[in-house]
Amino acid sequence: MTEQRMNLAESTPEVYRAMRNLEQSIQEELKRANVEKEVYELVKIRASQLNGCAFCLDMHLSDSRELGIAQQRLDVLPAWREVGLYSERERAALELAEAITLVSESHVDDEVWQRVRGIFSESETAALTWAATGINIWNRLAITSRAQPPSRG
Repeated sequence: MTEQRMNLAESTPEVYRAMRNLEQSIQEELKRANVEKEVYELVKIRASQLNGCAFCLDMHLSDSRELGIAQQRLDVLPAWREVGLYSERERAALELAEAITLVSESHVDDEVWQRVRGIFSESETAALTWAATGINIWNRLAITSRAQPPSRG
């Protein structure tokens, strides 16, 4: 088993506190923009899948189940394009999250941006951009420090 390298909250408490404040600001902006909590959770899970972040996957899959997202939708999320289980808003948010997460591959191309803007308002798009960027930061921190999910049994 891989052991955690460091606890960033303990090693750099002021920076960690700032990151937590950023996360809180993102959540507040998503709420102001009326972006559904389910959409936000799916974005966090999809980015975490692409990045291979076990800690964040564990946390956000658990949060999603508590929120009432059906297990089947969580199970097939890596293949979201292949099934009709996601709303138009969820699909657009997932596409944006993937483009942001894989920014070195596509630089968030204009086609993705136009599809997203055809579904989401400017404030919703901005909030989702922050959401996808935020979870990518958390993923990179958790992966680098080898943060471990809590044992559940």
